[in-house]
Amino acid sequence: MTSANDELAVAAARLVVEEGLEYAAAKRRAARDLGRNRGGGGGRGARASDLPSNEAVEEAVREHIALFCADTQPRELAALRRVALAWMQRLAAFRPHLAGAVWRGTATRLSAVHVELYCDDGKAAEIALVNAGLDFALAPGSDADASVLTLAVPCRELAEPVTLHLHVLDHDALRGALKADARGRTWRGDLGALERLLLDEAGKKE
Repeated sequence: MTSANDELAVAAARLVVEEGLEYAAAKRRAARDLGRNRGGGGGRGARASDLPSNEAVEEAVREHIALFCADTQPRELAALRRVALAWMQRLAAFRPHLAGAVWRGTATRLSAVHVELYCDDGKAAEIALVNAGLDFALAPGSDADASVLTLAVPCRELAEPVTLHLHVLDHDALRGALKADARGRTWRGDLGALERLLLDEAGKKE
């Protein structure tokens, strides 16, 4: 029997894959679409405790991709990982780590690329982009991020720009950055880990 949370996870997964929403936004939208908000459709949003976990949504995303996108998603994922690689090489001085769907293997062409930068000086990455003449949007970060620098960057393989979010974090936050989930999958990987991942994927195609 399907639980309410399972139904929400499936609905959120569809929004993630088909509309490119981030998990938090997808869960809130799914709750609203399914009438799960407190006090009815026009009331306050659903409580976080009433929503599925990110891990549950991710598993539903993997199932959705396997059912509907298995012929296109691997190529799109590889293209986004190569975009991430190029930018991580460019920003190597800031200890870049790839996170999000592009690292976890669930990204499609609609997904943003999330790269975390662990900086001694929170303004250094921003200054580096300015000095390179790059246009970016600056937004305040979450509790963990000092700020988020967002760029639209070209992706030749997809023949369209993709969104790159550079999450600027304090260098000390790097200590806990490589913790794994319950299944042993890491939440992020550094430049070397991404290079090995791409080599492994290339080897499987030969």
